[in-house]
Amino acid sequence: MIFVRFVEVFTDIMIAAIFVRVLLSWVVSDPRNPLVNVLDQITEPILGPLRRFVPRLGMFDLTPMVAMILLIAIQQMVISFYGS
Repeated sequence: MIFVRFVEVFTDIMIAAIFVRVLLSWVVSDPRNPLVNVLDQITEPILGPLRRFVPRLGMFDLTPMVAMILLIAIQQMVISFYGS
């Protein structure tokens, strides 16, 4: 089914983008970096709203981990409801 495949691909891309954004945040400190800008634009619509609900633990932002878990859960729900 096209819808299921779309959700699978979309969630996989978003999870990868969030993961790369986290890795880059550890090594690239230049916010003007083009790759950082693209990843921010792609992932911020998911991470931004979650930041209102997910508390920070000191200097650690758990929002990316929560977002990836939610994306995996959504992906699995769509697969289980509509089949693969």
